Amino acid sequence: MSGAVDPALQKAMQSLAVPGFLVGHRVIQPGDESVLLATELATITSPVPDKRRASGAARIVGRALLQQLGIAKNAIPKRVSGAPLWPDGVTGSFAHDQTVAVAAAGLRRDVGALGIDVEPATTLPADMLDLVTSATERLGADGDPLRGRVLFAVKEAVYKAVHPLDGKFLDYHDIEVDLAAQKAVTKTGRALDIRICVAAHVVAVAWIAKL
Repeated sequence: MSGAVDPALQKAMQSLAVPGFLVGHRVIQPGDESVLLATELATITSPVPDKRRASGAARIVGRALLQQLGIAKNAIPKRVSGAPLWPDGVTGSFAHDQTVAVAAAGLRRDVGALGIDVEPATTLPADMLDLVTSATERLGADGDPLRGRVLFAVKEAVYKAVHPLDGKFLDYHDIEVDLAAQKAVTKTGRALDIRICVAAHVVAVAWIAKL
């Protein structure tokens, strides 16, 4: 199983450790799709093998986090919205890029809402920067080629945290991120804490401690 862990990413993700929830990752492996349970397969209908493999890798991580939370092996099917359906009393989130799957999970008594995203640690294409970020958020971007990518990841994590609560679509400009303060707010009035780590991938988590 050592090949399923990126040591540099594992070390970087230690900075995401916050009381109330757990995070983990897995380098996507051939055969990860075989772990999907029947109730999961009923909701993960993509015919693309790579997508099913990534979904399997995410659930390997998710089930490991559930075990750490004291919850027995459990199916984590996909909602119609695409978000994972966690066991009662649990909130959490999945994400993956082409090579890595990540998950975050916590007990609802400890965290009210939780989102995670992973992105390659590459410069966000110039044509996406204005689409994703505000002028205020771009301050300082000239000296940080990854700033746009980090903001993209944070906003994806924020959306994953709040959409199950409000059921409302949020555009990127509906979320304002203050990286220095480690905070984000949405046009719907949600305020979230955020954390980011960077290795070969950017991982962002966003959460609301109590609802």
